[in-house]
Amino acid sequence: MASATTMHHRRRSIIQLALLLLVTSPAAMLAAGGACESEEFPAGRSYATCADLPTLGASLHWKYDAAASSLSLAFAAKPPGTSGAGWVAWGINPTGDGMKGAQTLVAFKSSGAYVVNTYNLTGYRPLSAASTPIAFEATELAADEGADGKVRLYGTLQLPKGMEAVNHIWQVGSTVANGVPAKHAFAQENLEAKGSLVLTGAGTTDAAPAPVAGGPSAEQINSNTGNLETETAPEAAPAPLAGAPSTEEAAGDLETGTAPSPAPAPSSGSAAIITTYASAPVFILILVFAGFFATV
Repeated sequence: MASATTMHHRRRSIIQLALLLLVTSPAAMLAAGGACESEEFPAGRSYATCADLPTLGASLHWKYDAAASSLSLAFAAKPPGTSGAGWVAWGINPTGDGMKGAQTLVAFKSSGAYVVNTYNLTGYRPLSAASTPIAFEATELAADEGADGKVRLYGTLQLPKGMEAVNHIWQVGSTVANGVPAKHAFAQENLEAKGSLVLTGAGTTDAAPAPVAGGPSAEQINSNTGNLETETAPEAAPAPLAGAPSTEEAAGDLETGTAPSPAPAPSSGSAAIITTYASAPVFILILVFAGFFATV
């Protein structure tokens, strides 16, 4: 009799544990894998999709209007160093997968207030104090600082028709000198701050490929101020063509005009979370049945 009672309690405990795991696991996964969803913005700013970017603790929020080819975005990251002294940047590269060729938005403080400059990054030279034209019409540019110390950069870009997958870059720096963003650090997370983004996707972003052989090293960049020069904006590139080589692969030179490689469909991010969600109930059911038969 005592043995039967013990077995009954054991089965009941296993079932209760399984139910507890079933209820709490998705919530825990969501909290760990979707930090961007908890970020709040001032009234009047809302975005349909967000993604936690893989480096620099950054996140991207956006709303893409395919009919109008309009991208409204908010990029959030915390610059290193003293609050209010650094800068954050986000951009799209229509001709490659790195910094060279990127059409960027850079937010920093000037005369005590945040401003957003546009820069067409064409080579490894210092930035200018004034904006330079970029390939995409940029409007509604603004920036502010959240309670968490993150600088939030806002803007709307007019993209070419059909550009629904892009290569993008992001960066942070600790210093603005004489109204000019100074060079950023060259830690691994800075060098890996690039990826591909599906604007019509569900908030997924892939890491960009590793730098190709022949590209400038961190030491070479450092020796030349660590910044990127700016020039007149190129014409907006068409949507990436399948199989096209990157600019660096084609000639190791920005001015080749080679079409960029397509931004690959995401294979990580939220897709991985969905896979985990799908497998969790199955694992728990197996656990329940294993416990049940072990006690029979």
